[in-house]
Amino acid sequence: MDWLDKVKWDDKGLAPAIAQDAGSGKVLMVAWMNREALARTVSGGEAVYWSRSRRKLWHKGEESGHVQKVRELRLDCDEDVILLSVEQVGGIACHTGRHNCFFQKYADGAWVVADPVLKDPKDIYGKGSSD
Repeated sequence: MDWLDKVKWDDKGLAPAIAQDAGSGKVLMVAWMNREALARTVSGGEAVYWSRSRRKLWHKGEESGHVQKVRELRLDCDEDVILLSVEQVGGIACHTGRHNCFFQKYADGAWVVADPVLKDPKDIYGKGSSD
């Protein structure tokens, strides 16, 4: 059996992928992978995801330079979620210019921004594109 067959892909051929900072353990982002994305991640050593909005493979950092160097891959007990332990190059994982995508915190009945923008997205991507 191929190692990729062990993953329980959903009906669209996808599995959620959680990127976690290898040093701090902080969750940076959640994305999706298909078989090809996971295979390319393993062969290249940097995170490759499936972009549902663009409907194509997405090498994290291809536009921003904020690649994710993979230190370890794990599969959860149900074999349907992939955990990537990564070194986040540049310290920015979110297209909003923040360290991670989970910058909003629930407090007193509302979602409030809890983490600062480290770099203006316009300075990262130019006009209108995001990673």
